[in-house]
Amino acid sequence: MRVVFAGTPAPAVPSLQRLIASERHEVIAVLTRPDAVAGRGRKVSRSPVGLVADEAGIPVLTPRKMSEPDFVEQLTALAPDCCPVVAYGALIPKSQLALPKYGWINLHFSLLPAWRGAAPVQAAINAGDEFTGATTFIIEEGLDTGPVLGVMTERIGADDTAGALLDRLAVSGAALLESTLDAVEAGVMQPVPQPVADVSYAPKISVEGARIRWDQSALAVHRHIRSVTPAPGAWTTIGGVRVKVGPVSIADESLPIREVLVRKDGVYIGTATSAVRLDHVQPQGKKMMSALDWSRGARLDATTVVE
Repeated sequence: MRVVFAGTPAPAVPSLQRLIASERHEVIAVLTRPDAVAGRGRKVSRSPVGLVADEAGIPVLTPRKMSEPDFVEQLTALAPDCCPVVAYGALIPKSQLALPKYGWINLHFSLLPAWRGAAPVQAAINAGDEFTGATTFIIEEGLDTGPVLGVMTERIGADDTAGALLDRLAVSGAALLESTLDAVEAGVMQPVPQPVADVSYAPKISVEGARIRWDQSALAVHRHIRSVTPAPGAWTTIGGVRVKVGPVSIADESLPIREVLVRKDGVYIGTATSAVRLDHVQPQGKKMMSALDWSRGARLDATTVVE
């Protein structure tokens, strides 16, 4: 089938690469978000999906709005059989949903109807879910509400970060997306409406939302930090210095909430239950480093205030 692939960030790349290598499907164009300023150098950069398409010699479409007349004309002229979508980053206008013969088929990284929205992997880790997965479904007007085509599951490891889990789901999800397109083209896949119960939402996580709340339990702190690693990154202020905090370990002993204890084996901070040990931190404007190494230079002690 002739497809126009829509996607933007790195987790969408395995799906695009798999479809490019497919013998059954032809990627005739790629739809991605416009080039944007990124990185410390603040340079204008192509999206990860756009770069892969460029390397493969596939035409790249980068409309600022999908309602732009020029883009609508381009998409109509391409006449794709299907438009697979993986983390494109914008809603598909109602007027274009019926344009491809088989519609727009989305790969979403959750077990729908759980965790509809922009940050399903982060939400699943933060909630302490034992399993997550990926779902392919037909896009309709609602937010991730369309009928389901395929599902795969993935166990969430006790120390999984959002980045590590999403890396695995991106690869296994790519296989699910390809098999879904195969089955749709063969006419052997029957869409199944999503249940109306057990719906949950996972909105985009802001920088402020990634801040650590030390008045929560150690387990909640542990899950929160993992859920926002590597982006946007868990953070706190220690001794008036803002630092990003990498995944922590839950200690056996307790400390008063927000109290800092520096020992030979690490830096500990009190939560509402037991303490947690900081493994790595990144002070603002610096690289990630050992929390213990940083504590020596910062001269942390029990009088240090953690906020």
